[in-house]
Amino acid sequence: MDEIDRRIINDLQEDFPISERPYKDAAESLGLAESDLISRLERLCGDGTLNRFGPLFNAERFGGAVTLAAIRVPEDRFEEVAEQVNRRPEISQNYARDDDLNMWFVIATETPGRIAKVIAEIEHETGLEVIDLPKIEEFYIGLRFQA
Repeated sequence: MDEIDRRIINDLQEDFPISERPYKDAAESLGLAESDLISRLERLCGDGTLNRFGPLFNAERFGGAVTLAAIRVPEDRFEEVAEQVNRRPEISQNYARDDDLNMWFVIATETPGRIAKVIAEIEHETGLEVIDLPKIEEFYIGLRFQA
């Protein structure tokens, strides 16, 4: 990751243009060509530096719900269970952790009642208990790099 990548990450976390050509407008504000910005974002997502590039929606404001969930997955089943969990459209992120609860993921649903159903479906499919860790308070922490 070079200085330009760090500037892209810093600047595009806020005020991404809403326009006919948002990538062109964002690129111009960074002093880049549109194609350069797009190729850098593709590389940053492709190499895992960024896990996604896109808007964040507050599901609760749209009548939906979000929760953090965790599972104790036997190491020999980790990939299998990760595939089972990740194929669900309600799962937005899934992380391996070096902990007894070694799989953590986010469930986002269109209705609050759907959270419990998704958890029950995952438990039924995997045979493992899903720990529901609902949000009590929300904090936003921006990630900034020295450019």
